[in-house]
Amino acid sequence: MQLKLLSVGAAQAIASALQGRFEQEWGCALNATFGSVGAILEEFDAGVPADAIILTRTLIDALAAAGRVRADSRLDLGVVRTGLAVKGGAEQVSVETAEQLSVVLCAAKEIHFPDPQRATAGIHFVKVIEALGIRGQVEARLCPHPNGSTAMKALAASRHAGAIGCTQKTEILSTPGVQWIGALPREFELATVYTAAVTSSAQCPAAGQRMACTARRRRRTRAAPAARLRSTLTGSARGVFVVIAGSPREVIELSLDGSITGAAGLVG
Repeated sequence: MQLKLLSVGAAQAIASALQGRFEQEWGCALNATFGSVGAILEEFDAGVPADAIILTRTLIDALAAAGRVRADSRLDLGVVRTGLAVKGGAEQVSVETAEQLSVVLCAAKEIHFPDPQRATAGIHFVKVIEALGIRGQVEARLCPHPNGSTAMKALAASRHAGAIGCTQKTEILSTPGVQWIGALPREFELATVYTAAVTSSAQCPAAGQRMACTARRRRRTRAAPAARLRSTLTGSARGVFVVIAGSPREVIELSLDGSITGAAGLVG
């Protein structure tokens, strides 16, 4: 049995981290395709087979209204914020205010970001630099990429110490060689809810629902000591929604942006 998943790049760290556990527990191979919101929606519209799909909550709701995903299968995975990154080891800069952000972007040698027409963070970032009135100043240094993951990989590989990037936090935290420096200033904040759903044409609907539930199980269990929570998180894939915290079958529940929100138990 094989589960076909279409997913936004913001959830790639989650799916990758859970793949081994999911396949072992359910005996179902995971065949996942990741991309920008626009690219994934285009594939789905073109008839690419999928048992489950992860998109923004707004788009999943629209697909449910159109009968293309099962409305009762919708499951919010969490909220992802958009922010800035620099190369690993680069000087930390502040982007807390619009003025600081403007100065940082104008000083950057390269600005890596996802597709400005099809990626949630890329579309928003272009609006931000236009609102700041600096697009003309930074235009020659803009480096768009198909999605946030490829943008961060390009930032990590850049030879310019002054390079910077903008995308969603999960894509920054899951890319070696780059580091998160902060969310966009409050007036430009972008917090996106991502939702999983089983498609109406699913060949393996039960497996699709299991994948979503593995990522977002909410059955409460006793909390592990704080020290163990921290030590478990250390060295794990940052940005992962659920990680094993101890035995037996005890897990920490993380938000999509990496913050600990509580303890949860996996069942099934």
